[in-house]
Amino acid sequence: MKRTVKGDKRTGSTDLAEPARGLSRRGLLGLAGASVAGIGLGVAGDRVALAASASPGAASASAVYPFYGSHQAGIVTPAQDRLHFAAFDVSAGTTRAELIELLQDWTIASAAMTAGQDIGEYGAVSGPYDAPPEDTGEAQGLPTAGLTITFGFGPTLFETAAGVDRFGIAARRPADLTPLPHFPGDDLDAGRSNGDLCIQACSNDPQVAVHAIRNLSRIAFGRAALRWSQLGFGRTSSTSTAQATPRNLFGFKDGTANIKAEQPDVVNDQVWVSAADGPAWLAGGSYLVARRIRMTIETWDRTILREQETVFGRTKGAGAPLSGGTEFSEPDFTIAGRDDQPLIGAAAHVRLAHPTQNKGMKLLRRGYNFVDGNDDLGRLEAGLFFISFQRSPAQFTTVQLNLAKHDALNEYIRHVGSALFVVPAGATDGAYVGSALFA
Repeated sequence: MKRTVKGDKRTGSTDLAEPARGLSRRGLLGLAGASVAGIGLGVAGDRVALAASASPGAASASAVYPFYGSHQAGIVTPAQDRLHFAAFDVSAGTTRAELIELLQDWTIASAAMTAGQDIGEYGAVSGPYDAPPEDTGEAQGLPTAGLTITFGFGPTLFETAAGVDRFGIAARRPADLTPLPHFPGDDLDAGRSNGDLCIQACSNDPQVAVHAIRNLSRIAFGRAALRWSQLGFGRTSSTSTAQATPRNLFGFKDGTANIKAEQPDVVNDQVWVSAADGPAWLAGGSYLVARRIRMTIETWDRTILREQETVFGRTKGAGAPLSGGTEFSEPDFTIAGRDDQPLIGAAAHVRLAHPTQNKGMKLLRRGYNFVDGNDDLGRLEAGLFFISFQRSPAQFTTVQLNLAKHDALNEYIRHVGSALFVVPAGATDGAYVGSALFA
């Protein structure tokens, strides 16, 4: 049984009469239990009214980004304010066919949720009383708020640490997809690192992002299990020139020189994998690095302003480089100050992260602040959940090694989680994310 969607209240379209594709039996079991396993799920339950009817100034809430496209959304998409990131391990005994089936199910559900629709034939509230709802329902009445859902594959999906090729894809593993090295100062928690699969859900409404991961986790039941996850708020970089530069939890503007979507030549050169890079199935994709960085907030808060600005190499207020100008002025590393020392010191973060210090390499950053309560000593469990997209992992490792060895900021931070994933190109309507890998 498949449902035909005649109209979409979110976008105002009335020509969406294409039959919706249903989830697999395993996906149904994950959503609603064996009692409704015979129901074919498609797309149901529009959550909100037409975006145009939203209150003035509600563009961030009413934004809709299509799931299907040549590249996955959530990379050069204008960075949203909220994040729910999750890494999964494929369950023991899952077959290649079942993994493909999971990716198909995730694709169908993601296309629905990013369009502002419930998942399932009956959605959150219209199904049988004697069965769990197909959609969890906490996004009822909420706009899409710019929801994007981005998928990635970890090194261990292709081959386990023990060298086992579970799904017959080891030979198609990109040569660059190897675990990140251990950098100086790393204090990594294995329980917050790595994973076979990852999902990045970004939205301007935290409940919409959580709703996405929650439903996709249910669909994965029996085929993949959550390994770790991270909530984020307050984006720490801008991916569009239309966005103001945000601040991190140290109070400094972050990501001033980030790659922007309005720089297509730079994006093509630094973010997207080309057909010449190989393998062919990855063309149009990217590499995702995730690093959980704990900030020692209490120590930083007792540091004098001069030292704080010296550490970053920028002013705390305007965000201008200490060499002068405005926020977007190019730093001048040759200008000397007192005692003939450079105004932007050798250990300043802005110097060490600059492309001129890293063989011209750049990163597209999409990080978020996090505060996860306090630890057993009463200190804030807070920091930066760093995310970057790049054409090659070498771009990140080059920059990070330079920072790990010399950055003055290291006195106030600790890297406690780490992961690398390859992000396949976007899916076309009728296909699924990562289909080229299994072709």
